[in-house]
Amino acid sequence: MAKVFRQQIDEGILERAATLFARYGISQTSVQSVADAVGMSKAGLLHYFPTKDALHDAVVARSEALAREVLAEVAGQSHGPARDRRAIEALVDQAIARPGMVAYLVSSAGTDPDSGADRINAAVFEAFGVDGDPERTVRVLGALGALSMTVLAAHRAGKALPWRAHVLATSVDALGHHTPD
Repeated sequence: MAKVFRQQIDEGILERAATLFARYGISQTSVQSVADAVGMSKAGLLHYFPTKDALHDAVVARSEALAREVLAEVAGQSHGPARDRRAIEALVDQAIARPGMVAYLVSSAGTDPDSGADRINAAVFEAFGVDGDPERTVRVLGALGALSMTVLAAHRAGKALPWRAHVLATSVDALGHHTPD
């Protein structure tokens, strides 16, 4: 039971830290701001993650794991609209459950490779079959941005599940695949 409780605390801390890292960047996010966001003292937070770097490393690892889960969802499917739609569905479902973590995953695109973003980007881009084509890269980044922004807005409005189909349609449309009405 204690292990499950610890895992829930860690997940909550990582989710809030990911949200702050995505919104303000790592350098502009303090340990105190994360502690405030999770309702802990700074000392209490440091009990779980002894440094900001340790906290960031955990967020990167969790975000990379989520990206790899999406990649696993589409493994074996040939590239094209059906695979793209499945990858978007997997990301939307992840974002509904963990909006901050997916916001961090999306915000890591184009950031410093030493931050761990290169591993996250590699998994996401592999899921979408991005091979360096500029148009495809921009479409995937646009779809991810649309997904992240619309899911965050849906969460704020308390409508994450009711808006799911609209978020999917918007994100798939951004990839250049028209979705039927």
